[in-house]
Amino acid sequence: MAKKILPTGMPAGKRVFDLIATVSLILLLSPVFLVVAILLMAINGRPLFFKQKRPGHKGEIFTLYKFRTMSRSVDSNGDLLSDAERLSSFGKFLRATSIDELPELFNVLKGDMSLVGPRPLLIEYLALYTPEQDRRHDVLPGITGWAQINGRNTLSWEEKFKLDVWYVDNWSFCFDMKIFFLTFWKVIIREGISQPGSATTEYFKGSNKENN
Repeated sequence: MAKKILPTGMPAGKRVFDLIATVSLILLLSPVFLVVAILLMAINGRPLFFKQKRPGHKGEIFTLYKFRTMSRSVDSNGDLLSDAERLSSFGKFLRATSIDELPELFNVLKGDMSLVGPRPLLIEYLALYTPEQDRRHDVLPGITGWAQINGRNTLSWEEKFKLDVWYVDNWSFCFDMKIFFLTFWKVIIREGISQPGSATTEYFKGSNKENN
């Protein structure tokens, strides 16, 4: 019997798991949400959440939510300081433990994302993908994914995209479960949090430019 596929290209069973697991995680982690919110308000002030437009399934744009880990500190000219200077110690902790990603659970509830899938990247990158790389948008983006448990931010863009497309071509429910549970281990050992010498991920300039 053929699998029942939802309009997003997601098998119905995957969506059911997403809903059950996401609601359970939100209830279980509600004390964490509260403590983080209070501390971030005290350290970084408002707004509490970082919101950014990202491309999802088939490039459809949605609003991604994260806890805001950077302050709005500026220099004498009124320009924002560098990412490294604005990233507080608490912000570094949230990123190291992936707690900053928790508000994305509400993106999963809305149907913008899945728990597992290629990470949603910047809108500016859409024009830079090769046709093969763009196939990462054939499925819903995820909070975690195959690339995230295989090096995360220590991978080159080329390596990430190859892993994303491999996930698209080889998806199965068991594969999702493997990624989902391995993610907890990767978070515990804090592997692949950032690129060496950089507070944030290097900007993607396109495959041709990257390889020159």
